[in-house]
Amino acid sequence: MTALVISDLHASSADPAIGERLVDFLDGAARRADALYVLGDLFESWLGDDDPSPANAPVLAALKRLTTGGVALYFMHGNRDFLVGPGFAAATGASLLRDPTVVLHDGVRLLMTHGDALCVDDVPYQKLRATVRDPALQRAFLRLSVKTRAAVVGEARAGSEAHTRTQAMALMDVNPAAVEDAFRRAGVDLLLHGHTHRPGVHDLVIDGRPRRRIVLGDWYTSGSFATLARGSVTLSPL
Repeated sequence: MTALVISDLHASSADPAIGERLVDFLDGAARRADALYVLGDLFESWLGDDDPSPANAPVLAALKRLTTGGVALYFMHGNRDFLVGPGFAAATGASLLRDPTVVLHDGVRLLMTHGDALCVDDVPYQKLRATVRDPALQRAFLRLSVKTRAAVVGEARAGSEAHTRTQAMALMDVNPAAVEDAFRRAGVDLLLHGHTHRPGVHDLVIDGRPRRRIVLGDWYTSGSFATLARGSVTLSPL
């Protein structure tokens, strides 16, 4: 059984090339897999399942073709598309995953997470994350018109970008202790995540056991994906 894992695509009308690369991937390499895991930030923003943005339509259609063709699709929320809900799942055939989730693949247990929860040194961001993930706040936000939601998200995005410019890069990366704790809590030796846009394979030794952390890259300029097959994991460029 072969599974592919992607993250941080950030598909949007502002950069149609990303959507084109994604559709090609979904209609090509992904169709030859048994399952596809999307670990968040599939979209640059998701205002709700009722968002009529035409930029999302080709991606949604490609995802539906994928699942109709027999490929299992799993979606985990990121920090840009945490409002993805049952409407998205119904439209695409996806199953929504909790963050984090332990996956059993070919007898190997691995932990999948978007990755932002591991960046605990960025305290203001973690406070914001906890706020926007509050179910009551999300329900209230989704009762607003799509136009109003777009305005609110635009203002929040500007504030986020200003915050990012003032932070040291190290503060926005994963915290080593948080990574170790994630391995211990899950009882796994393999961790896959995105969010940091710093693709790579990191071999660690934690509590005397070899562990491996694989970081998926963003798709702004090219893209990467992980392949789970025959008990091993590889990270590859598109």
